[in-house]
Amino acid sequence: MNDRIGRIYFGVLGIVTLIFGITDLIVTLGGSDFSWGILEISSDMFRGGWGGLIVISAGLFYLSSLKNFLEIHQLSKALMASILIWILAGTDIFVRITESIPGGEEGPWFNSLEGFLGTYTPPYPPVIFLLPFSLIILFFVGKRKNAFPSHLPIDMIQGSLKKVDSNQSKY
Repeated sequence: MNDRIGRIYFGVLGIVTLIFGITDLIVTLGGSDFSWGILEISSDMFRGGWGGLIVISAGLFYLSSLKNFLEIHQLSKALMASILIWILAGTDIFVRITESIPGGEEGPWFNSLEGFLGTYTPPYPPVIFLLPFSLIILFFVGKRKNAFPSHLPIDMIQGSLKKVDSNQSKY
């Protein structure tokens, strides 16, 4: 059941992510920013162009992970797609934070309270909307019992320590 739910969820998320990435690239090629309601897409080459390619890659990773979703290799593709979104969303959030602190070119060094809070109002880039939906991968990774084999590193370390102890007892 979790396999089917994961396939449907990340299939839809992959399509939406792919659409946002393609839209980022189209707006960047158009050369002017696009704003619609609470959504804002930058035409900046770094954020719109490279960011669009990264979002497209994340969408393709989501879509390529759908066959046998709970298998570790497929799950890792979805996790990698989520990490790409987390990195882009993290940089966008960091930009918002750093823009909210200074007061502007003509004003004081620090922003006023209303100016500070005003920088956190919409519109937002598409990756910010994808961020909470990409966190669901943590549920599927946590539910997988063999996602992180705990016996390998411990046995290796314990085995190497036993060899060291047995060699030292001879002397």
